[in-house]
Amino acid sequence: MNKLKLTQLFLKEFQWKTPILTTLLGWIPSLPGLGLRYLFYPFIFKKMGRSVKIYPDVRLKNAQNIEIGFGVVLHQGVEINLNSDNELKIGDRVNLARDVGISCTEEQNKIELDNVVSLDRGVELRAHGGGQIYIGERTYVGPYTCISGYGTISIGKDCLIASHCSIYAHNYIFSDPNKTIKEQGFVSKGIAIEDDCWLGSGVKVVDGVTIGKGSVIAAGSVVMKNIPPYSIAAGFPAKVIAKRESNELSLV
Repeated sequence: MNKLKLTQLFLKEFQWKTPILTTLLGWIPSLPGLGLRYLFYPFIFKKMGRSVKIYPDVRLKNAQNIEIGFGVVLHQGVEINLNSDNELKIGDRVNLARDVGISCTEEQNKIELDNVVSLDRGVELRAHGGGQIYIGERTYVGPYTCISGYGTISIGKDCLIASHCSIYAHNYIFSDPNKTIKEQGFVSKGIAIEDDCWLGSGVKVVDGVTIGKGSVIAAGSVVMKNIPPYSIAAGFPAKVIAKRESNELSLV
């Protein structure tokens, strides 16, 4: 058995292989770094497909809970922070741009990015307290958007979510003025954004909302109630101002 095989078997046996390998190999730039990480990082992930590119300064915690598909790219500064019982599944040809952050800081959280999802620079995904986040095929999430919550957040396929959007699947309780808001806990109903939706820059989506298939939400809107399929909505709170019907817009 050659030295490379022995090294690989050794790495398989120890849970502390993630910090060791990322410390030794994570900083190496250019082609040598890409090659070494491609060679050795399959032994820290639960699963890693072919043709994966992992650039320098990608930070990983509990990588044994991460599945990575074919052709995935993790750019410089990506940070993935999981607890030991969390799960992250990244589909084929997913692109995580610089400084994307993915975190599951409590128990039994799950995040799944389906095939050809693209997260632009500075996007934050945060699942808490049993929460789940799912982003469907070919969906694009723009720079510095935050998707977070204790409930389930489901975003369909072929969606366009512009920069600086906020999607939060929980609300704090504040009914008792004699207690701090922090003490009163929160409620979480979940959020669903169906296929082929476009959210303009700075859109806010609050807990308990469903945005129907094919809908367009104007920039800066705050979505506080359900939006029917193929609607155009704008304002604070967002109201339907038109419908998309038969290649024409129908004003409401």
